[in-house]
Amino acid sequence: MSGLALVGHQFRYDQKVFWRNPASVFFTVMFPVVLLLIFGTVFGGQTVDVRGGIKTTTYYVPAIITLSIISATMQSLAMSLVIAREDGRLKRGRGTPMPPWVFIAGRVGNSIVVALIMMALLAVIGDLIYGVSIPWSRLPEIVLVLVVGAAAFACLGIALTAAIPSQDAAAPIVNALLLPLYFLSGVFIPDDQLPNGVIHFADAFPIRHFFEAFFDAYVPAAHGGGATISWGNLAIVAVWGVVGLLLAARFFRWTPRSG
Repeated sequence: MSGLALVGHQFRYDQKVFWRNPASVFFTVMFPVVLLLIFGTVFGGQTVDVRGGIKTTTYYVPAIITLSIISATMQSLAMSLVIAREDGRLKRGRGTPMPPWVFIAGRVGNSIVVALIMMALLAVIGDLIYGVSIPWSRLPEIVLVLVVGAAAFACLGIALTAAIPSQDAAAPIVNALLLPLYFLSGVFIPDDQLPNGVIHFADAFPIRHFFEAFFDAYVPAAHGGGATISWGNLAIVAVWGVVGLLLAARFFRWTPRSG
């Protein structure tokens, strides 16, 4: 069986495992939906002084999509791979004839597909419930930004596993890293309400740049309706992804660290 066929087989297996796991479905799929409904209901009638002034719901639809993409890739991969490592599944899998890279490729492919599904789901909810039109004319730009971001954060998630010592530490470490950055990067709190110092600090991390790139692609008002990609922000995200890939190649472990 060719390498591509093996990746396809692993991808289909990972899809089945993901959708049959209630915890994965809730935190990766339902949680962002609940967040969008909460933000849209509580702040829906307001405007934010961003890109010349837009509705709050117009701001939060791409913001929560950004969160869902990171959740489906970096967060999900970091936690699931640590669990698989510590219960011995990674070690047993490496002992099979299947090349190790096929296992990782299947996991990454699964996370990117889930991210695409989440974007579609949240975009439809934003359109039907809050009147935030889906920018069909910008779909190629949106998908490009999503795929680059999803791949980059997937690499960062795999690299992060090296810093997580046990199953019990996985969720606390990942959430302690991501949640503050969501606030500081403008995902939860609009730019006009953040001090300049906070924004400059957030610029040192990839979440801020990914959100900016995705927002610019998703919201036509960001550039007067033109199909513009924020190449600078997207390039920074890609660089972070390359760094994550290099760190993962060097420090990723297949054997348990605890016990």
